[in-house]
Amino acid sequence: MISFKPKTITSKLLSKLPDRARDVLIKRYGLTKDGKIHTLESIGQTYGITRERVRQIENYGINNIQKSDVYSEYENVFAELQDTIDSLGGGLIAEQTLLNELAKDQITKNHIYFLLVVGLPFYRSRETTCYNHCWYTEKKTMETVEGALKNVYSKLDREELVSEDDILNLFREQLSAVVGERDDVILRRWLEVSKEIAPNPLGEWGHAASPNVRVKGIRDYAYLVVKRHGSPMHFREVAESIEKLFERKAHTATTHNELIKDQRFVLVGRGLYALTEWGYSAGVVKDVLRDILTEHGPLTKEEIIDKVRKERYVKDNTIIVNLQDSNLFRRTANGTYRLAE
Repeated sequence: MISFKPKTITSKLLSKLPDRARDVLIKRYGLTKDGKIHTLESIGQTYGITRERVRQIENYGINNIQKSDVYSEYENVFAELQDTIDSLGGGLIAEQTLLNELAKDQITKNHIYFLLVVGLPFYRSRETTCYNHCWYTEKKTMETVEGALKNVYSKLDREELVSEDDILNLFREQLSAVVGERDDVILRRWLEVSKEIAPNPLGEWGHAASPNVRVKGIRDYAYLVVKRHGSPMHFREVAESIEKLFERKAHTATTHNELIKDQRFVLVGRGLYALTEWGYSAGVVKDVLRDILTEHGPLTKEEIIDKVRKERYVKDNTIIVNLQDSNLFRRTANGTYRLAE
């Protein structure tokens, strides 16, 4: 991906600095064999100086490198890094995404990060509650992308899940013409700048804080399984699907217990669970019958069966038997059924 050796370049850039300034930068950016990054406080304790003084020495070292002849010698390296940010991210890319693209080991990532800090052609945005650290070459692009990401987040309901195609189309709609036409690869990388929207293990996008995205336990995995299936599932089938889709051990009994306790699921038949959001009613068949007759008034046997079957997975016979409870239901002279007085 890059033609130069980051460790060699950082070594040359540091070589012209005074010993203490060079040591501070090496420690602060983990430019050692073990890659350990030291805090301002720990470096200050080593030299018997304050954290603020260490920060001043760090800034002095970076400024001196940027003004040095050695920096000028390697301007082509910084130009290549700038081209890399432009080609990988269209001028804007999340820090971790960039480092992962350019290096496999943490020590090399530390050296590349140092070059990014020292380099004049690019800038680093601060991490916030909404956005990850990112590097950019044009401020206008960064501001436009962050604004579009905020709008995408606001247009999604908290529990809503959308496909990757839908999130890309929604994101594309929110971007102003200033960023130009971008392909899906660039748009996906821009989405990684956001902390507020993210994909779940099935590649569906939504609010990052939602349990439908930030999947933690069997309940959340079960929700994704049933939602993906699109119709009621037996708890054994749910457990099997969790293991197949997510390669995660899901005991049948444990899965059943989690479905019972989670309000996102409703029992609609013997061992069959649907999602509450689909409109199924909770409770036994008699409860469903009572709710239907309360809402619609007297109905024929056929009408009742039709409406109950939309709520529960039960046999017609089971519905008819439950209608015979004279304490709850009455059959009228014209053959319809109503609630008992």
